[in-house]
Amino acid sequence: MTSKDICILAIESSCDDTAAAVIKDGKILSNMVAGQAIHELYGGVVPELASRAHQQNIVPVVDAALKKAEINVQSLDAIAFTNSPGLIGSLLVGVGFGKSMALALNLPIISVNHMEAHMLAHFIDEPKPNFPFMCLTVSGGHTMINILHSAHDIETIGQTLDDAAGEAFDKAAKLLGLPYPGGPLIDKYAQNGNPNAFQFPIPQIPELDFSFSGLKTSFMYFLNKQQSLDAEFINNNLPDICASYQDTIIKHLIQKLKKAIKIHRVKHIGIAGGVSANTALRKALVDLANELSIQSHIPAFEYCTDNAAMIAIAAHYKYLNNDFAPQSISPSAR
Repeated sequence: MTSKDICILAIESSCDDTAAAVIKDGKILSNMVAGQAIHELYGGVVPELASRAHQQNIVPVVDAALKKAEINVQSLDAIAFTNSPGLIGSLLVGVGFGKSMALALNLPIISVNHMEAHMLAHFIDEPKPNFPFMCLTVSGGHTMINILHSAHDIETIGQTLDDAAGEAFDKAAKLLGLPYPGGPLIDKYAQNGNPNAFQFPIPQIPELDFSFSGLKTSFMYFLNKQQSLDAEFINNNLPDICASYQDTIIKHLIQKLKKAIKIHRVKHIGIAGGVSANTALRKALVDLANELSIQSHIPAFEYCTDNAAMIAIAAHYKYLNNDFAPQSISPSAR
């Protein structure tokens, strides 16, 4: 078998999306995702409900991925799954299913870190970044800057000291009365708003780290004060509020990324994670790259949110490196 013959089934179940993908010859043949609308009723992901939904979804999603890829199980060379980080109950479903299927088929298993997979999503489609590659990864649970020296050597050089940028978006959306998930709705309303309408403090954190807890608190006090003066303040100013708050978050992210680029002198940069689907952040990355005369990389929208294609590409590189996991491996929430 040559490296071009490798065929892997990948499973993602770290939060509330059940996903499966098939990769062969380093190319994605299928990428199936089943969401969980039940969480909209609660304004956020309910871990127990998520794990139950994964149990219901995983068999049909895996079956759909194999059929779309026109691959039978006998053609598989390995089975990969997200092992960390994530909701432990959700991870247990994907890990348990993957391990059981691999055991039945006598296949090796590949354990994938969810955040590293987000970064490696840039290597699914052309044009692919050159190493060293600097990636700003922004999601509901994580905000970090990493340097990828290779697909197997990923260094964290900055991260949030408290809350993640995605959580800051969702918390603000909830305060504004927007339905879950609210982050994309802030992006939507902000496109028709003035980012200079209201001023929020940009966090002043040393080195390359981030902080969003203070900004969230400032935003809450701002809304409370304005609503005490005008009960219709949010309804009358929603686009401007969203644009101003979003602009503050993005400025904090881009300022840190720019500082990191100048320190480490990289020529290729990118964004990853669920928040990388934000239109203003995508534009800000391109503008920064143009300003510094370097190359920017942005994944396709389908590879920004949780998906199994990113798990598959990470597993592909791990297979080439003979990086397999033992059957005794257990999932980790961190």
